[in-house]
Amino acid sequence: MAKKKMGTALYHVLILAFGLVMVYPVLWMVSGGFKDNAEILTGSLNLIPSTWRFENFANGWRGFGGIGFEVFFANTFFVATVSTIGTVLSSACIAYALSRVNFKGKKLWFGVMLATMMLPFQVILIPQYIIFHRMGWVNTFAPILVPSFLGRAFFIYLMMQFMVSIPKELDEAAIMDGCNKYTIFTRIIMPLLKPAVITSAIIQFYWAWDDFMGPLIYLQRPRNFTLSIALRQFADSSSVTDWGAMFAMSTLSLLPVFIMFLIFNKQLVEGISTTGIKG
Repeated sequence: MAKKKMGTALYHVLILAFGLVMVYPVLWMVSGGFKDNAEILTGSLNLIPSTWRFENFANGWRGFGGIGFEVFFANTFFVATVSTIGTVLSSACIAYALSRVNFKGKKLWFGVMLATMMLPFQVILIPQYIIFHRMGWVNTFAPILVPSFLGRAFFIYLMMQFMVSIPKELDEAAIMDGCNKYTIFTRIIMPLLKPAVITSAIIQFYWAWDDFMGPLIYLQRPRNFTLSIALRQFADSSSVTDWGAMFAMSTLSLLPVFIMFLIFNKQLVEGISTTGIKG
């Protein structure tokens, strides 16, 4: 019994130590939001600032070029929300078609969908930019938002895995009652798909909120910048970089996704476990 308790205690100590190592950079960033540049640049590992500088948050919130940080937060929230809605709805429709509807070339399109998961983003970067440039979409939110309404292979596959667990007898019973494909999808499949939908929404919202490459390529007007691009503007190679303000705004940018994770943590775990997509 004593060895068992000692083993349990040692296990928890190791887990806590490992967790501290993993979360320490985030804690250091948060504490950096209350430090001055001199203390940050010394590389001190101390999490407690020698002098608390709460004005870093006010300086950072003022933004740059006469544009406050509330504009960047609004842009990011708009992009993340719209892209999440588009991705989840379109992926659910495509997943339903590939898993429950029989049509010619179904296996071919399923293979094409899986193949898109294997293509690195850099492969399609230039062709996409050329297409969007010729369409006049560069320097607008369209190149970032419109593709999200065409589905995303990862979420399509995730939802298909969940639909496998839904008995097809429900579809057959609904057809006997006079339901069509649209009614079956909206009244039967989608309500049962709730765990997978919530999981997809959380992951996509996080990806869109944290996206850097897309806004960097397509957005050029400062008023259209998202948080990831706006934070980069604090680093100025030609003058003094306000590191305290950058860390302060970085801390605030983490709050929405952190709160979202806390609220939907249970549904996220349930969705991942029921779809079989495990880390």
